[in-house]
Amino acid sequence: MKILLIEDEKDLAESIAAYFAPEGYSVDTAFNYGEGEEKANVNEYECALVDLMLPGGSGMDLVEIIKRKNPKCGIIIISARQGVDDKINGLNTGADDYITKPFHLAELNARIKSLMRRKLFNGSSIIVINELIIDTGNREVKINEAPVEFTRREFDLLLFFISNQERALTKESITEHVWGDNLDAFGNLDFIYTHVKNLRKKLKEYGAGDYIKSVYGIGYKFSLK
Repeated sequence: MKILLIEDEKDLAESIAAYFAPEGYSVDTAFNYGEGEEKANVNEYECALVDLMLPGGSGMDLVEIIKRKNPKCGIIIISARQGVDDKINGLNTGADDYITKPFHLAELNARIKSLMRRKLFNGSSIIVINELIIDTGNREVKINEAPVEFTRREFDLLLFFISNQERALTKESITEHVWGDNLDAFGNLDFIYTHVKNLRKKLKEYGAGDYIKSVYGIGYKFSLK
């Protein structure tokens, strides 16, 4: 999952990013309004965590920008403001949830997972596609009822493809989602071909359909057609 974190308290931002790393989340961090606006306009995210009080502008304005650019993005406001009016205004602006500081990171994680289930899979943590059964909460996959071991990257790739069925995904978007947005760290994106090839091979070996298709000149897509 690719998350945009807009938070000016650097210690808190670093703690959140560090906590989510083992979860397999890719977290882009912005410490002020300008950085948050730039990242929101350049990249696509499945979830955004937005502080209301930011250097250079209001987090409420960023909520509107994110929602306008990417309506499917789940947004959670993280703020020290505990007033009912602030919460109502945030939710009316387009946020999906509101959590007040201080909070436990485990609670934030639970809220993110709950939000993603509502957004992507109608509230369920279990996805069933033909012979595939994916448990997003436990990061487990079964094919024809048999458990199949997937690496962290393979699972993230599979879930990203399934979350974007019938949509052509560029190598850049795949890299940003699974490996983070630092594309300059990679000399080229040929490694994506290897990872997708290995994922397709494992799916077919265990009896799944060949759902991941190459899209000439673009990248790949997950298709049931």
